[in-house]
Amino acid sequence: MYLFDEIWGQFMIRWLHVGSGVMWIGLLWYFNFVQIPSMPKIPDDQKPAIGKVIAPAALFWFRWAALATLVTGLALMGWTGDILDTMTLGIVGAAEDAFVLKHTAIGIGMWMGIFMAFNVWAIIWPNQKKALGIVEVDADAKKKAARMAMLASRTNTLLSIPMLYAMVSAQNIY
Repeated sequence: MYLFDEIWGQFMIRWLHVGSGVMWIGLLWYFNFVQIPSMPKIPDDQKPAIGKVIAPAALFWFRWAALATLVTGLALMGWTGDILDTMTLGIVGAAEDAFVLKHTAIGIGMWMGIFMAFNVWAIIWPNQKKALGIVEVDADAKKKAARMAMLASRTNTLLSIPMLYAMVSAQNIY
């Protein structure tokens, strides 16, 4: 019975990690591949619907999916006992076993994910609040905040590809 509980628990945490990661990266790609490029094509009288309704709702799910992905990933690594090996890219702990490439791959993806989650909460969200008018600022600060949020979001988009590659490839390394 213990084995079933252990396997089931890890499966559920992994499933929550993957599900929240799909939501996070899906919204990231929506913002960068759909919303941002489409904004110049939207008539000015329709733009408030994006800025006042759609973007705030999408940003809510975006930032909480980022946090959920981070928390469930760290919880899973802690539960499996791989947290030290992955956080150190397989270098620490290698003396007791052989160097494990799986830990390196997951560790690279994990560090990219941690950096990306930091970007979401410390750069993108505070600047988006200004850009969307949730926090009142003057026009110049609003424009600067929108650019900063977009650049951090583009950085996350670029990092998402190698991060996903590292995470997925680790499942095929023995």
